[in-house]
Amino acid sequence: MGVKFGLPPIARADARLFILGSLPGDASLAAGIYYAHPTNQFWRLLGNTIGEDLPSLDYEARLDRLADHRIGLWDVIASAERAGSLDQAIRDAAHNRIEQLHVDFPALRGIAFNGSSASAAGRRLIGGLFPPESLVDLPSSSAANTRPFVEKAEAWTKLRPFLAA
Repeated sequence: MGVKFGLPPIARADARLFILGSLPGDASLAAGIYYAHPTNQFWRLLGNTIGEDLPSLDYEARLDRLADHRIGLWDVIASAERAGSLDQAIRDAAHNRIEQLHVDFPALRGIAFNGSSASAAGRRLIGGLFPPESLVDLPSSSAANTRPFVEKAEAWTKLRPFLAA
C-alpha cells in the first residue's frame, strides 16, 4: 500500500463556497480530475443543486460552470496511505491547509463537506475559525453511500443560500 496524493484546489479568487471531499478515489487520481468514477453522483447532485446539467458537460465545461457559480473544489486530506478508494481504508493522513481558506478566499461564505469522513477531519482542522452556520455536512456522493438519490439531492439543496448573489 503506497501513499496517495490528492489533487490541487480548483477555485476562482471570488469563490463563495468550497466543497471539500476526503481524498479522491483511485479513478479520480488516475484521471487527474475530481469525481471521475462513473458511479459517483457528485456532478449529478451538484448540477441538481445549481440548476445545471453538469453530467452532460465535459470536465473543463463543468469547472467553468462551477466557477460561474463561485464554487471551489478541494479535499481535506492532502495525502494518505489507502488500499482502494474507501475512506475507511485511509491511514496516516496528512491534511491540506483548509484553515487558510477564509484568508485565501475573502468572499468565502460556506464550506460543505462531502461525506462524514471529510466532515469529521475538516471540522477538527477548522476549529472555531468559521461560524457554525457556514459549515454544511452533506451525504457522500459516493456510490458506497447507498442512500437514495432523492434523499441526497434534498440534503444538497442546503448549499443554495451560499450561492445566492
